[in-house]
Amino acid sequence: MSATTLLIAANVAAFALEGALGDAFVRPLVLWPLGGGFAPWQLVTYAFMHASLAHVAFNMIGLWSFGKDLERLWGVGRYVSYYLACALSAGLTQLAVSSLSGTHYPTAGASGAVFGLLLAFAIFFPDRRVMLLFPPVVLRAPVFAVAYGILELVLGVTGTEEGVAHFAHLGGMAGGLLVLWSWRRAD
Repeated sequence: MSATTLLIAANVAAFALEGALGDAFVRPLVLWPLGGGFAPWQLVTYAFMHASLAHVAFNMIGLWSFGKDLERLWGVGRYVSYYLACALSAGLTQLAVSSLSGTHYPTAGASGAVFGLLLAFAIFFPDRRVMLLFPPVVLRAPVFAVAYGILELVLGVTGTEEGVAHFAHLGGMAGGLLVLWSWRRAD
Protein backbone atom coordinates (compact mmCIF):
# COMPACT_ATOMS: atom_id res chain seq x y z
CA MET A 1 0.00 0.00 0.00
CA SER A 2 1.37 3.42 -0.93
CA ALA A 3 2.09 6.21 1.55
CA THR A 4 -0.48 8.36 -0.26
CA THR A 5 -3.13 5.71 0.30
CA LEU A 6 -2.09 5.38 3.97
CA LEU A 7 -2.28 9.17 4.47
CA ILE A 8 -5.74 9.19 2.93
CA ALA A 9 -6.79 6.26 5.13
CA ALA A 10 -5.46 8.05 8.23
CA ASN A 11 -7.39 11.20 7.37
CA VAL A 12 -10.60 9.28 6.69
CA ALA A 13 -10.20 7.25 9.89
CA ALA A 14 -9.62 10.43 11.91
CA PHE A 15 -12.73 11.98 10.34
CA ALA A 16 -14.76 8.90 11.26
CA LEU A 17 -13.47 9.13 14.83
CA GLU A 18 -14.41 12.81 14.90
CA GLY A 19 -17.98 11.85 14.07
CA ALA A 20 -18.09 8.98 16.53
CA LEU A 21 -16.33 10.59 19.49
CA GLY A 22 -17.18 14.26 19.00
CA ASP A 23 -15.66 17.30 20.60
CA ALA A 24 -13.79 15.41 23.32
CA PHE A 25 -11.72 13.74 20.58
CA VAL A 26 -11.38 16.78 18.29
CA ARG A 27 -10.64 19.59 20.75
CA PRO A 28 -7.13 18.51 21.84
CA LEU A 29 -6.09 17.61 18.26
CA VAL A 30 -7.01 20.72 16.23
CA LEU A 31 -4.53 23.62 16.16
CA TRP A 32 -5.43 26.27 18.71
CA PRO A 33 -3.77 29.71 18.82
CA LEU A 34 -0.92 30.35 21.23
CA GLY A 35 -2.40 31.00 24.66
CA GLY A 36 -5.77 29.70 23.51
CA GLY A 37 -5.41 25.97 24.04
CA PHE A 38 -2.28 25.37 21.94
CA ALA A 39 -0.28 22.18 22.54
CA PRO A 40 2.84 21.23 20.52
CA TRP A 41 1.43 17.95 19.11
CA GLN A 42 -1.33 19.95 17.42
CA LEU A 43 1.21 21.07 14.80
CA VAL A 44 0.86 17.54 13.35
CA THR A 45 -2.54 16.30 14.53
CA TYR A 46 -4.51 19.28 13.15
CA ALA A 47 -3.61 18.13 9.62
CA PHE A 48 -5.67 14.95 10.16
CA MET A 49 -8.78 16.70 11.53
CA HIS A 50 -11.44 18.10 9.18
CA ALA A 51 -14.48 20.29 9.70
CA SER A 52 -16.86 18.55 7.29
CA LEU A 53 -17.25 15.75 4.79
CA ALA A 54 -16.65 18.21 1.93
CA HIS A 55 -13.49 19.46 3.65
CA VAL A 56 -11.95 16.01 4.01
CA ALA A 57 -13.16 14.94 0.55
CA PHE A 58 -11.58 17.88 -1.30
CA ASN A 59 -8.34 17.56 0.64
CA MET A 60 -8.13 13.83 -0.09
CA ILE A 61 -8.82 14.43 -3.80
CA GLY A 62 -5.90 16.89 -3.79
CA LEU A 63 -3.70 14.51 -1.83
CA TRP A 64 -4.39 11.71 -4.31
CA SER A 65 -4.13 13.94 -7.40
CA PHE A 66 -0.77 15.46 -6.54
CA GLY A 67 0.70 13.01 -4.04
CA LYS A 68 0.76 9.74 -5.96
CA ASP A 69 3.10 11.06 -8.67
CA LEU A 70 5.37 12.79 -6.17
CA GLU A 71 5.60 9.62 -4.09
CA ARG A 72 6.66 7.66 -7.19
CA LEU A 73 9.21 10.37 -8.04
CA TRP A 74 10.76 10.74 -4.58
CA GLY A 75 10.10 7.47 -2.80
CA VAL A 76 8.21 7.02 0.45
CA GLY A 77 10.70 8.58 2.89
CA ARG A 78 11.25 11.82 1.06
CA TYR A 79 7.57 12.09 0.15
CA VAL A 80 6.27 11.64 3.71
CA SER A 81 8.91 13.99 5.14
CA TYR A 82 7.93 16.63 2.55
CA TYR A 83 4.23 16.22 3.31
CA LEU A 84 4.77 16.56 7.06
CA ALA A 85 7.12 19.53 6.61
CA CYS A 86 4.42 21.30 4.59
CA ALA A 87 1.81 20.54 7.26
CA LEU A 88 4.19 21.83 9.95
CA SER A 89 5.02 25.03 8.06
CA ALA A 90 1.31 25.62 7.41
CA GLY A 91 0.59 25.21 11.13
CA LEU A 92 3.42 27.52 12.16
CA THR A 93 2.24 30.11 9.66
CA GLN A 94 -1.29 29.88 11.06
CA LEU A 95 0.02 30.33 14.60
CA ALA A 96 1.92 33.45 13.53
CA VAL A 97 -1.06 34.91 11.67
CA SER A 98 -3.49 34.19 14.51
CA SER A 99 -1.08 35.81 16.99
CA LEU A 100 -0.72 38.92 14.83
CA SER A 101 -4.41 39.23 14.01
CA GLY A 102 -5.81 38.20 17.38
CA THR A 103 -8.08 35.54 15.91
CA HIS A 104 -9.00 32.74 18.28
CA TYR A 105 -10.50 29.93 16.25
CA PRO A 106 -8.97 26.49 15.82
CA THR A 107 -7.43 25.28 12.55
CA ALA A 108 -8.02 21.85 11.07
CA GLY A 109 -7.30 20.08 7.82
CA ALA A 110 -4.66 18.78 5.45
CA SER A 111 -4.98 21.78 3.13
CA GLY A 112 -1.59 23.29 3.98
CA ALA A 113 0.18 20.02 3.22
CA VAL A 114 -1.88 19.59 0.04
CA PHE A 115 -0.92 23.10 -1.08
CA GLY A 116 2.72 22.09 -0.61
CA LEU A 117 2.08 19.03 -2.78
CA LEU A 118 0.45 21.23 -5.40
CA LEU A 119 3.55 23.44 -5.51
CA ALA A 120 5.89 20.46 -5.92
CA PHE A 121 3.61 18.89 -8.52
CA ALA A 122 3.66 22.12 -10.52
CA ILE A 123 7.47 22.26 -10.36
CA PHE A 124 8.16 18.62 -11.21
CA PHE A 125 5.30 18.09 -13.66
CA PRO A 126 4.98 21.48 -15.40
CA ASP A 127 3.30 20.07 -18.51
CA ARG A 128 0.55 18.26 -16.63
CA ARG A 129 -2.97 19.65 -16.79
CA VAL A 130 -5.17 20.25 -13.75
CA MET A 131 -8.92 20.72 -14.00
CA LEU A 132 -10.69 23.13 -11.70
CA LEU A 133 -13.92 21.76 -10.32
CA PHE A 134 -15.73 25.11 -10.24
CA PRO A 135 -15.73 26.26 -13.00
CA PRO A 136 -14.52 23.19 -14.96
CA VAL A 137 -11.47 24.76 -16.60
CA VAL A 138 -8.25 22.95 -17.52
CA LEU A 139 -4.95 24.71 -16.69
CA ARG A 140 -1.28 23.72 -16.77
CA ALA A 141 -0.14 22.77 -13.27
CA PRO A 142 2.15 25.80 -12.75
CA VAL A 143 -0.59 28.22 -13.84
CA PHE A 144 -3.04 26.50 -11.50
CA ALA A 145 -0.60 26.62 -8.56
CA VAL A 146 0.26 30.30 -9.03
CA ALA A 147 -3.37 31.30 -9.58
CA TYR A 148 -4.52 29.39 -6.52
CA GLY A 149 -1.70 30.90 -4.45
CA ILE A 150 -2.65 34.42 -5.56
CA LEU A 151 -6.30 33.72 -4.80
CA GLU A 152 -5.40 32.51 -1.29
CA LEU A 153 -3.31 35.65 -0.71
CA VAL A 154 -6.15 37.93 -1.83
CA LEU A 155 -8.70 36.04 0.27
CA GLY A 156 -6.39 36.11 3.28
CA VAL A 157 -5.56 39.81 3.03
CA THR A 158 -9.18 40.84 2.47
CA GLY A 159 -10.49 38.56 5.22
CA THR A 160 -12.84 36.82 2.82
CA GLU A 161 -14.22 33.47 3.98
CA GLU A 162 -13.55 34.06 7.66
CA GLY A 163 -12.62 30.84 9.40
CA VAL A 164 -10.63 29.55 6.41
CA ALA A 165 -6.90 29.47 7.10
CA HIS A 166 -5.77 31.06 3.83
CA PHE A 167 -2.33 31.93 5.20
CA ALA A 168 -1.85 28.34 6.38
CA HIS A 169 -2.35 27.26 2.76
CA LEU A 170 0.32 29.74 1.70
CA GLY A 171 2.51 28.57 4.59
CA GLY A 172 2.30 25.02 3.25
CA MET A 173 3.46 26.23 -0.15
CA ALA A 174 6.26 28.35 1.35
CA GLY A 175 7.44 25.49 3.55
CA GLY A 176 7.40 23.17 0.56
CA LEU A 177 9.47 25.63 -1.43
CA LEU A 178 12.04 25.81 1.38
CA VAL A 179 12.25 22.01 1.58
CA LEU A 180 12.71 21.71 -2.19
CA TRP A 181 15.37 24.43 -2.10
CA SER A 182 17.23 22.67 0.73
CA TRP A 183 17.10 19.32 -1.10
CA ARG A 184 18.43 20.94 -4.25
CA ARG A 185 21.35 22.46 -2.35
CA ALA A 186 22.10 19.12 -0.67
CA ASP A 187 21.95 17.02 -3.87
